[in-house]
Amino acid sequence: MDGGKGELTVAHYLIQFSYTSPAIRALVERPEVDHAGEAAALVASLGGELHGYWYAFGEFDGVVLIEAPDSSVPAAVAIAIGGTGEVRRLATTGLLDMDEARKAIERAAGAKHLPPRQEGSR
Repeated sequence: MDGGKGELTVAHYLIQFSYTSPAIRALVERPEVDHAGEAAALVASLGGELHGYWYAFGEFDGVVLIEAPDSSVPAAVAIAIGGTGEVRRLATTGLLDMDEARKAIERAAGAKHLPPRQEGSR
């Protein structure tokens, strides 16, 4: 993507995941495996960069933060990971930095729209 001044811009994506029971068992049996390193290699092979890998408690077992030139990269990551059978749930969220959010808000302020319909009107 071009940021308008000839510079290449990239987007950030949060990928949340939950393991299957067999995958959790494998984690316990082999805690020395470098899952962050494996994830970084996978993301790089698909054209992105891993910025962080965290385990979590709550709704998901872990999250990764990646940077990519377009949304096909996180989609490919999700497909590749999902195809392993080691995750039971994946969620990918595109993230906006503060400048992107401001631009979106400014754009929304100029949107042409119809007001909500009033009950009984056509």
